[in-house]
Amino acid sequence: MRGYVRGYKDPVGVSGWKFVMASDTGKLTVLAIKAAKPGKHFDGGGLYLHVQKGGRYWRMKYRHSGKEKLLALGVYPEVSLSEARQRRDAARALLRDGDDPGAMKRVRKVADKVAASNTFDAIAAEWLKRQKPRMAEATFAKAKWTLDDLVSPWIGNRPIAEIDAPEMLRVLRRIEERGAHETAHRTKQRCSQIFRYAISTGRAKHDPTGDLRGALAPVVTKSRAAITDPQAVGELLRAIDGYGGGLVARSALKLAPLVFVRPGELRHAEWDEFDLDSAMWRIPAGKMKMREEHIVPLPSQAIAVLRELHPLTGRSRYVFPGERNASRPMSENTVNAALRRMGFDKNTMTGHGFRAMASTCLNEMGWKPDVIERQLAHAERNKVRAAYNRAQYLDERKKMMQTWANYLDSLRDSVNKVVPMRKKAQGNG
Repeated sequence: MRGYVRGYKDPVGVSGWKFVMASDTGKLTVLAIKAAKPGKHFDGGGLYLHVQKGGRYWRMKYRHSGKEKLLALGVYPEVSLSEARQRRDAARALLRDGDDPGAMKRVRKVADKVAASNTFDAIAAEWLKRQKPRMAEATFAKAKWTLDDLVSPWIGNRPIAEIDAPEMLRVLRRIEERGAHETAHRTKQRCSQIFRYAISTGRAKHDPTGDLRGALAPVVTKSRAAITDPQAVGELLRAIDGYGGGLVARSALKLAPLVFVRPGELRHAEWDEFDLDSAMWRIPAGKMKMREEHIVPLPSQAIAVLRELHPLTGRSRYVFPGERNASRPMSENTVNAALRRMGFDKNTMTGHGFRAMASTCLNEMGWKPDVIERQLAHAERNKVRAAYNRAQYLDERKKMMQTWANYLDSLRDSVNKVVPMRKKAQGNG
């Protein structure tokens, strides 16, 4: 005789259904499970296997606060008989302590869901999305690369609130061990911004990078390599004129000393930013380090370079499109690689060095420092003065840029001759 008896109550007070068979203890076996037909097959203590067409499910009936409830314990065979019994026993232990195992399971599910949405990767993506409108395109791309390649593989899936200082240090040491000390420090700063954002939004309580002060090797700062001696500048300009690479790279090399913008601003230049008839290049705020529109007056020599290049790349978005993909700008290494091929090593000249070259020479030529700094698009700490600079210095900058281009021509054309720097260029009041 066999059947299901309702109202069974076990010694620890868990009531439910018990499977009763005349000649056995009512416990399931692996063989019995494999042979089980659709229906409920009980194992004791409220545990039973519910066999359906869609699968075999472990369930547990129990009572809490006078109400009969049901707890899902998994699917067979993913959850074995022994594991199902362990889960039942754990649930019974909660019942003994007065807790509802079903309610506790729902709380854990919510906590797991919250933790999954609050991983370092999730918070970093959210932070990046908010920062993008305020970042230059190149800065955003670099920040994303740093997080995607240097940080995410190691702590990306970790709940941000659980990441501690030793774990963060291991991530940074991986970068440091390959000799990239400056990158390690910048990565630490970027991660700190993300942790602080998590704190401000209530998803973390501590920034572990703050505990790493002094843990990384200090960065030895070096001035960017630049040629400033007039005779050496002339040699560089002649080398650029004789560069045997493609027209795009050669044009970028020719334009770099004439406009002395940052390398990222040069390679991301777009044709619709230029008004060649008005001799003006307006770089949008989104591309600038200081997040302000920057005006570059174009000397006649720069316009000549652009007009020569236009038939080749004028139909593209970018003035200097990539060699393999015209929908993207040229590589950030293009100018530096060309300089290396011309024989100028990284300790002699870099793409960024054209800015130092112009700054040094223009100051020696007697141009006003404020005019030079404004053309370099350096930050002006005094907001009132910054507004004045933008409004008042454009005419002087136009004169300075043309005088500068003429001076570069004279250096390039004067082999083994010293070209004197005019202390006061005409129009530089």
